[in-house]
This record gives sequence, structure tokens and C-alpha cells, in this order.
Amino acid sequence: MSETDPVALTADLIRCPSVTPKEAGALQLLEGLLSEAGFECHRTDREGVPNLFARWGPKGHARSFGFNGHTDVVPVGSRSAWSVDPFGAETRDGMLWGRGATDMKSGVAAFVAAAIDFVRDTPPDGAVILAITGDEEGAAEHGTAAILDWMAENGEAMSACIVGEPTCPERMGDMIKIGRRGSLTARIVAEGVQGHTAYPHRARNPLHAMVRLMDRLASHELDTGTEHFDPSTLAISSIDTGNPVSNVIPARTAAVVNIRFNDRHDAASLTGWLTAQAQDVADATGVRITVEPRPGSESFITPPGPLSDTVAQAVSAETGVEPALSTSGGTSDARMIKDHCPVVEFGLVGETMHQVDERVDPEQIATLRRVYLRVLRDYFGTSSGA
Repeated sequence: MSETDPVALTADLIRCPSVTPKEAGALQLLEGLLSEAGFECHRTDREGVPNLFARWGPKGHARSFGFNGHTDVVPVGSRSAWSVDPFGAETRDGMLWGRGATDMKSGVAAFVAAAIDFVRDTPPDGAVILAITGDEEGAAEHGTAAILDWMAENGEAMSACIVGEPTCPERMGDMIKIGRRGSLTARIVAEGVQGHTAYPHRARNPLHAMVRLMDRLASHELDTGTEHFDPSTLAISSIDTGNPVSNVIPARTAAVVNIRFNDRHDAASLTGWLTAQAQDVADATGVRITVEPRPGSESFITPPGPLSDTVAQAVSAETGVEPALSTSGGTSDARMIKDHCPVVEFGLVGETMHQVDERVDPEQIATLRRVYLRVLRDYFGTSSGA
């Protein structure tokens, strides 16, 4: 039988305007396709967020290989800035154009096509599971987390998983993610005493205290990196005072910092450090400073081993490139799956993701399908029969 075409499936998904958290027909399309191929499908929607769980093979099998991805996309921004219809899936100049072309409807299409062809041509002794959410680009509270909760409640489990996010920075096959840094965002508020700028001794300037604190934080070396992680970083992303005049010392100012941290830290320890630094400056200036941490994510690592070896070998065989094992970049839904089973990420080159005129090389999609197919065959020890 003919191969399932992942490029055509990508185009069909792009034509579904599934801006977070709208489903817009994307999961319906996949559910129909997978059901026809013999997958048992369940919608695991929660709090209005659309999710799809699909399994081929016996429930609860000890070898149940999973794929995870999302069909939701970020907003297109100004449509007039696009040279194509962002949901038109136009092919031009050898590229497939549209929102989600890279992140990550192509990845979903590739693993759906690989899974369908694999179970049809070489039915394994085990199960293949697809966990697809419509809310990764948004709050992500009721997306992959909801699928995993549903799986736990219904006796479903994956023994290993690939997240199909774009992972390659420059060349197809050049990077696999085996972990991610943690992320902590904190809002810091400094409250002083308002006054006239001509009489600063009669006021207590919160901006002076905030600037001193921000310099301490930005100048501090959190660490020098660990075996699998780069050094942790802190970035000041905002300082807001809202003072429209130059002759008034404000009573209050606020800043936001974001820390991307490795496995030498956790959110609690970093919150403690921020609070201690703030208190030192508060004691020195007489300005009240409070630290308000916001929910983030912890760092994690899937140590190099059988899963990363299997994926790396498949990538090398299909692309001719030896992939680096990395923990760089932001966060992904792998941070949730890591508590369920070993997980790595591998996908396309992410050069245009979230950009105007997002686009993808169709050959990359075809290559990604072959990588995923080879991973499945190697994991289950099957052959193509060719």
C-alpha cells in the first residue's frame, strides 16, 4: 500500500485555523484518519481545551511507544504583513507556507503518518500511542497535562515518548533535546515614599532601590553550567513605573525578571535567593521590596541511554547528520511527560516558527516521517519487509 503523505496532511492541518485554544477541525481531522487506520481514539477535552488520545494495540502493554504534539498555533498578528494567506497552505518557491507549518503541524503530520504506516505494514508486539493537544501555545494547563491525567485514570501508559517539536537550529538532524532548563518568572515590587525631585531627602525613592537590586541580580553569576546544561541565566524583562512627569519621585515601581536555570537549582531555591537579595537592598534603602514568583517549570533531563540512542541512530541513518544531545531553548510539554516516562524531543528546523510567513521545506517533513518510522521499527524490533 502507498505511504501516508505527511506533506498533504500538514497542508490539511494548516487550513484549520486552530489559534489557541480553538480546535477549528484539526483534531477532528486526525481522529477520523486514525480511527480509520484502526486506532482507538478518545477525546480528552478539559475546561474547553481540545485534546486527542489515540492508541493502536493492546491497552497497558509494557512496550507502548508514544508521540506527543500540538495542533494549536500562535496568532498570525497583522494579516497584511503576510505575503500569503496564513491558513491557505500555499506551496510556493519550493516551500509550504502557513501558520503552524513549522510549529508544529508538520511534526504532528509526520508522526501520525509514520504511526499509521508502521502499524499497517509491520504490526508490532506492543502499542503505539499518540497524545495530541490543542493547547500548548497557551496556558497549557488543560492540554498534555489533561491527557496524562486521563491516561492515569484509565490505565493507559507510554513506556517511552518523542515530542515532535522543532529542535534543529540550522540543519535537519542536527539536534535532539534530552531535557530542558527550568523557568522562573518573578515580579518584584518596590514601595517607597512619594516626593518632589527637588527635595529627595524628604522622599524615599523606590527606583533607586530597584535599580540597585536589578544591577545585583543581573551581575550575579548563578553558575558555570553542568554536565548537560549551559550556565543558568537571568534576564530583566520589564521595569514599569508609570510616572508621566519628571519632578515627582514615585511611590512605587515594579520589575519582572525571568531565570532559565539548570539542574543545580530549583524554583524554590531561586525564589529564596531573589527574596534574600531583595531584603538586603530593602534594609539598605528603607524601601519595602516584595518578590512575587509566578508558576514556572523545573529543569529536567532524560540521561543519555536507550531512548536517545535509538532516536539518534534513526536520525543519523535518515539524514546523514550526527545529532547533538541538547537541553537548550525554552520549555515544552516534555516537562510534563518526563514524570510519566522517558522522553526526548526531535523535529524539524525551527527557523521560521512564530514568524510572519512561517514556512517549511516539504522534504524535511518527509524526512521526519522516515525518522519516526525508523524509530518505531527499531524500538519494536520489526523490519520493513522489503
